[in-house]
Amino acid sequence: MNQMRRAAISVSSNIAEGAARNSKADYARFLEIASGLLFEVVSQSFAGRRRGFLSEADFKKIYVAAEEQGRMLSGLRRSVLKSP
Repeated sequence: MNQMRRAAISVSSNIAEGAARNSKADYARFLEIASGLLFEVVSQSFAGRRRGFLSEADFKKIYVAAEEQGRMLSGLRRSVLKSP
């Protein structure tokens, strides 16, 4: 669960760090890293549910939120790469 917490915090940290970069390619790369970390959170939540650390309801909340955040990150990355 500690690893899941660290990964979740790192999602927003990578978005912020990428936004501060000087190039769109760097920003897009940090958004890609944030997406990977989001997948890590989902993976850890599956493990947490199997081990009884997360209830089914909490797992579903995490999963639904991660799906939405993943779509937003993907859209933001596409937008960053397309902008002049």
